[in-house]
Amino acid sequence: MTLDIGIKELEAARRIFGDRLPLAERFVEHLATSGIDRGLLGPREVPRLWDRHVLNCAVIAELIPEKARVADVGSGAGLPGLALAIARPDAMFVLIEPLERRVNWLKEVTDDLGLENVEIFRGRAEQAVGKFQVDVVTARAVSALSGLAALTIPLLKGSGEVLAIKGRSAGEEVTKAAKIIRRLGGVATSVETVGGALLEEPTTVVRIVVAR
Repeated sequence: MTLDIGIKELEAARRIFGDRLPLAERFVEHLATSGIDRGLLGPREVPRLWDRHVLNCAVIAELIPEKARVADVGSGAGLPGLALAIARPDAMFVLIEPLERRVNWLKEVTDDLGLENVEIFRGRAEQAVGKFQVDVVTARAVSALSGLAALTIPLLKGSGEVLAIKGRSAGEEVTKAAKIIRRLGGVATSVETVGGALLEEPTTVVRIVVAR
């Protein structure tokens, strides 16, 4: 089942997921069925699940170092966490989500897909600080960057990268959040686009490098 996926999107999915494409297809099926039923996504998103959601998230896999340990803040419908875990079986992912119904759904999907590189933590990002050793923190549609920096950077314990998927206002958010990012240990912040050769609309990522 490819569920409303166009030729270009299918080619991008093959490039990103490789031989794990069937897992990505099953993930999309979960999003389109139980994900909608439980209110993780709205029904209007079904025709756009591949391009706007799954591929938009999975394409940032190229920014994650080999065998990295990744924390995904506010995982919700597994975007980007599960999409990245499918694309990068070499990396380990901790999905951080406070709402029980979302956690239960994430566990069901993870079990069904047989993803052995995923751990799920029920709680807020602040509660996860110090519980996991991670190299990268990812987030999508969680909050404005000034608030998101305060949620994500402490998880890195002084070094690593934050990869925040953002929209067209990314540059403005970086400007507004510059002081708090520096105060928290961010030494370099950039706005990057990823997937230009694969996607109709590339993904915009705010990349924060954190160092002691």
